Amino acid sequence: MIREQINQILGSEGAGVARTENEKFGDYFSSAALKSAKASGKNPLEEAQRMKAEIETKNPSLFSKIEIAGAGFLNFFLSEDILQKELKNILEQGEKYGETDFGKGKKVQVEFISANPTGPLTLGNGRGGFFGDALANILKKAGYETQKGYFVNDAGYQVEVLGHSVLGDSQAQYKGDYIKILRRKFTGWFSSKDPKIVGQKSAEYILEKLIKPTIEKKMKIKFDSFVSEKEIKASGAPEKILEMFKEKELIYEQDGATWFKSTQLGDDKDRVLITSKKEDRESAATYLLPDAAYHYKKFKEDKFDLVVDVWGADHHGYISRLQAAGKALDAWDESKLKIVIMQMVRLIKNGQEVKMSKRSGNFVTLDELLEEIPLDAARWFFLARSPETHMDFDMDLAREQSPKNPVYYAQYAYARLSSILRKTNIKNYSLSGVEGLNHPSELSLIKQLIRLPEIVEDTARDFGVQRLPQYALDLVRSFHKFYEDCRVFPILSEVEGDENNKDLTSARLALCEATRVVLKNTFDLMGISAPEKM
Repeated sequence: MIREQINQILGSEGAGVARTENEKFGDYFSSAALKSAKASGKNPLEEAQRMKAEIETKNPSLFSKIEIAGAGFLNFFLSEDILQKELKNILEQGEKYGETDFGKGKKVQVEFISANPTGPLTLGNGRGGFFGDALANILKKAGYETQKGYFVNDAGYQVEVLGHSVLGDSQAQYKGDYIKILRRKFTGWFSSKDPKIVGQKSAEYILEKLIKPTIEKKMKIKFDSFVSEKEIKASGAPEKILEMFKEKELIYEQDGATWFKSTQLGDDKDRVLITSKKEDRESAATYLLPDAAYHYKKFKEDKFDLVVDVWGADHHGYISRLQAAGKALDAWDESKLKIVIMQMVRLIKNGQEVKMSKRSGNFVTLDELLEEIPLDAARWFFLARSPETHMDFDMDLAREQSPKNPVYYAQYAYARLSSILRKTNIKNYSLSGVEGLNHPSELSLIKQLIRLPEIVEDTARDFGVQRLPQYALDLVRSFHKFYEDCRVFPILSEVEGDENNKDLTSARLALCEATRVVLKNTFDLMGISAPEKM
C-alpha cells in the first residue's frame, strides 16, 4: 500500500498517515513532524522542513511534491510515475488485489445470525447476517484464517416456551403461521404433551426447514460450523466451567440461586448462573454457563486468536458478563473477543413503516423481504449503514432499477466497463503508453483504485463494513468522470499509423480493466454479483 510505504519512510518518527479529504492538500498527510518536535523539544516547522528534505532526497520518485501546512503537517502529493506503476500492479494481481498481511495468518471466527430456532429469520437477522458475512470476507482478504460460525440456542427456556406455543396451552408465547403449521405437523408425529419434547422437535424442524434454507439458498451464506447448545450441555462443559469458577471462589449461593461474582471482574452487578428453580436444574441454568463454555472451547480448544460475535441490539447488556467470564477463566479479554451490536431496522414501504407481515401477522420474515427485492439490493442497503446506527430500509428504492438505487448505479458501471472491453478488438492491453495517463481524471481514477487495500485493512481493524458500499460509489463516480473526460478508444481508422494514439488507447483500456478488477473485488467482499450485462 502507498500509505504503508509513506509510514515506512517516516519510520519511528511517524504519527500515522491518513488520506486527505481535499485534493488541494495532497493525497496523504501526516503529523509526524509535530510528534517528533514534541518529543525532542524542537520547533515543529523546522522539524517538518528537515523531514521534507530528507524524504525528497531518499524517495525522489514517490511524490511529485511535499508541502508543509499549518503548524507542521506534511502533505504528500503522489507522482504520476508511482500511480502508473500501481496500475500495473493491479492488473498483475487481478482478483488478489486488495489482499494485505494485516492479519498475519491469525485464526479468527466470526459468529453471526445465531438466531434462536424458535421461528423463521426476521428483518433484523438480515442486517447482522449480511454484516457478518461481509466482515468475514474482509478479514480473510486482510490475511486472517477466517471461519464463519453459527451458535444454535436449542436448549433452555425459549425452547420449552416454543413447545408450549406449539401445544397451544396457557404458557404459549410465540405466534404466527409457522406455529400453526408446526401444530398440524406434530399432531401426527408424536403423542407427547411434554413442552420440552415438543419444543425440541419443533426447534429441530425450524432450524433445518426454515432457518438453514433461508441462509443457504436465499442469503447465499455458507457457514463453516453450526454448534449446538444442547450438545455443549450434554458434553458436561458448563459444569466444568462452574467448577472452575468455584475453584477461583467466584461463586456464592443466595436465595436458593447460584451467583457469579462478576462485579469483581468489571461487570456492573453479579449474575445468576442457576436460578432457584430446583426441580429442573437444566431449565434453571441461565445462558451464561453454556455461552462461557462455548467461548472457552473457541479459545482453548479451537485455538482462535480472535473471535467476533455479531449480536442484536437487545443483547447489549450481556457483553459485560461474558467478558467477565473470560477474565475469570483466563481465556479471553476485550482484545480477543470483539462484540458488534447491530441496531434496529425499520422497513419502509410507500413512505410508511411496515409493521405487519401479510402471512405471519406479527413480524416481517427475511424470506418475505427477499421475495420482494433482489438479494444484491438487500445486501447493499444493510451494509451501507454503520452497525451502531438505527436504519430505515427503503423497500421502494431497493426495488428501483435506476441510478437513484446505489446498487443498480454501481452494477451498471461494472456492466458498462464490461461492454467497453467487449467492443474493442484490442485484447492484450499494452502498458507501453501508460506514461500518457496524465489527465487529471485518469490520475484521480487510479488514486481511487489504490484505496482498496487501505479499505480492507481499515475495516479489518475497526469492522466498519459500511466503507465498502461507499468506496464502490466513490470508485464508480471517478470512473464516470474519467469516461466523460477521456475518450477510451477512437475509431480505428483514426489511429492507423499513429502509434502514440494506439498506445494511449491501449493504456486507457488497461485502466478500464483495472477499474473492473477493483470494482469486482469490492463486490465480492460485499457478496454482491457483478453483472456483465444489464
